[in-house]
Amino acid sequence: MSAAGEPPGGRSPGAAAPLAAWLDYIAAQHPAKIALGLERVLEVMGRMGLAPPPFAFTVGGTNGKGSTCAYLESILRVAGCRTGLYTSPHLLRYNERVRVAGEEAPDEAIVRGLARVEAARAGVPLTYFEFGTLAALATFEEAAIDVAILEVGLGGRLDAVNAIDAGCAIVSSVDLDHQAWLGDDREAIGREKAHIYRPGRPALFGDAEPPASLVEHARAIGAPLQVLGRDFRAIAHESRQWDFEGRRGARRALPLPALRGPWQLANAATALAALDEVADRFPVSLGEVKRGLTSVRLAGRLQVLPGRPQVVLDVAHNPHAARALARGLGEMGYANRTIAVFAILADKDIAGVVEAVAARVDRWHVATVASERAAGADQVAAILAARGLGPATRAFATVRAAHEAALREAGPDDRILVFGSFHTVAEVLELPR
Repeated sequence: MSAAGEPPGGRSPGAAAPLAAWLDYIAAQHPAKIALGLERVLEVMGRMGLAPPPFAFTVGGTNGKGSTCAYLESILRVAGCRTGLYTSPHLLRYNERVRVAGEEAPDEAIVRGLARVEAARAGVPLTYFEFGTLAALATFEEAAIDVAILEVGLGGRLDAVNAIDAGCAIVSSVDLDHQAWLGDDREAIGREKAHIYRPGRPALFGDAEPPASLVEHARAIGAPLQVLGRDFRAIAHESRQWDFEGRRGARRALPLPALRGPWQLANAATALAALDEVADRFPVSLGEVKRGLTSVRLAGRLQVLPGRPQVVLDVAHNPHAARALARGLGEMGYANRTIAVFAILADKDIAGVVEAVAARVDRWHVATVASERAAGADQVAAILAARGLGPATRAFATVRAAHEAALREAGPDDRILVFGSFHTVAEVLELPR
């Protein structure tokens, strides 16, 4: 309690307060930004009397989980399901995290959820993410959704989302990220992520090389694991179509997904394999799959802004995602030069990210992103200089300054690549055009 006898962050804003006031309040309710563990969430959930969603897909993974969630939401919506989608982090508005029937939940609905959590928690310290997760579930309960699609925030075993028993669980990929919390290698990280699987329920892995720890955990609990390339696959054709083949049959002549990048076929195929496993409950026709694939939208994933020079936005912030980004840039067509606007958080493998993308970048405009966890522009510039890229690097105090300088420097046939974190992409999206 504070000196005035109030909880950390001051007095609860109240149900009539604006969403911004609530977000400030919940950010101050736990001394740590990240505090993994399910005990607090389960205790408050019980106090709320919160009913679990009628059915839930839980999606975790190092990279690709946001895209996989987007495919599930898009296809299920086309098929007539009332969906609830919970993701994180957001780019511009907190409401992006909580979507009902394809639309961002309004401020008032999220505030009602937050107020319900606050009324029930009786002083239990919840992190920002835990508070938001419970509020999203309350919003979905109020909205009477048919199916929830829940993106894991960090890891899996101790993530707040794992308080819900998934009817179908997906791990999109496993690679090195968040090692301070999840472990130093793929086996340790895979073990943490595998804990979203449930005994006897569909379990999917969206990459061809699952960690042995993930496979062993699925076997130990009796979760029927399907792996990309073994149990289901995506087959690309030169006609710009592709086939999905799974345990329950094939879907032929599918259109390429609206999300750019060759890796998106793996994410889409993983979503289709998951939908096959629940087809008795949520039947989806071939036509609905096709419409869902072409109508899916997700900002910051190889996103191209209109106009010239071409501006490409990507939230890649670890080496695994950066390698995919480099591959995607190679398939996007000719650009005279690529100027990177690069800002990243200090706890990331900055050298590994640079190494993955360096061959695709001609000039580097590095900046300090607006976050207390940011890597300084001088620190990033030093890493580039150590690779011999000092002459091609300029440092800026802000992402805005770096981007504006890139726009001045770029010709109409050049490309500006904005990447390194969600914060970096958000700062450019917020700029006037």
